[in-house]
Amino acid sequence: MRIDAMTVPQPLGRVGELARRTQSAGFSGLLFTETGRTAYLNAAVASQAAPDLELSTGVAVAFPRSPFVTAAAAWELQEASGGNFRLGLGTQVRTHVVRRYGVDFEKPGPRLRDYVLAVKDCFAAFRSGKLDHHGEFYDLDFITPQWSPGPIDVPDPKVDIAAVNPWMLRMAGEVADGVHVHPIGEPGYLARHVLPNVAEGARKAGRSPSDVAIIVPVMTVVGDTDEERDRQRESVRASMAFYGSTPNYAFIWDEAGFDGTTARIREKQKAGDFAGMAAQVSDDHVAAFATESTWDALADKLIDTYGGTATRLVLYNAVSDPDGFERYGEVARQVSARSGAA
Repeated sequence: MRIDAMTVPQPLGRVGELARRTQSAGFSGLLFTETGRTAYLNAAVASQAAPDLELSTGVAVAFPRSPFVTAAAAWELQEASGGNFRLGLGTQVRTHVVRRYGVDFEKPGPRLRDYVLAVKDCFAAFRSGKLDHHGEFYDLDFITPQWSPGPIDVPDPKVDIAAVNPWMLRMAGEVADGVHVHPIGEPGYLARHVLPNVAEGARKAGRSPSDVAIIVPVMTVVGDTDEERDRQRESVRASMAFYGSTPNYAFIWDEAGFDGTTARIREKQKAGDFAGMAAQVSDDHVAAFATESTWDALADKLIDTYGGTATRLVLYNAVSDPDGFERYGEVARQVSARSGAA
């Protein structure tokens, strides 16, 4: 397993120092999850500041950008990083895509499948000069040397997608190079849904399941005292309430033995009661969905929980814990070394 740190995109003037610190601390990579700032610009700055750091968008919103625009950005980032860039794409949810970005959201799963294939066909066109993609949603067949970035001296970027439900997981196994698991994807969900569905999709496409990276974000509650862990537990509780409010993710809570959690969170959310949202996530929820440990035991805990399942772990809390960041990096270094990924 390789261990990345997760961050929301930063003001560009801060990204270089974050990238250098991430590389120095011992992380394999830095993952930018797109919010109000673009993941691609942050990745560009990071690629120049920390040349050996593996970078990824985890995830960037697909539909507001044409597949060609996304492919061109990923191509330049792959070149700039010396082949250390992964393109992570997601659908977002309807409200954001329609009301914030102003683009179509119909049939998001099949649309994302076609989008991934279109991006990969753009990569082929950058090398060959011939663009030929004809899918259900995207028809692309025109490129000239003036409008192509041209070949690069490193392999094509890997293309990963965010997936939660079984259909999307099978689709990821069929056409993507990796799958970004949801932040509330606890180990039981990985075993019940992620691994078997990704494997089924890969076999359908004549691929090995091992060809598809399983990228798992991990929320951690780490400290050597009860006080430290109690403080981190409250932060994790609030994050889980935010992610757990989406109706499409309700089944993850339910199958883990926490029936009705999403409905209870949404009731508080509609009332504007954010503290009440967090209160619906009990200590038992946190114990099942997060990794709790002392610092000395954290590497063992991550390997025991995710070894043989995840290709990459993404530490959700590391960047937001400036005092513990280097300690997280040392754990990342230990896990990578012990799993043969260094």
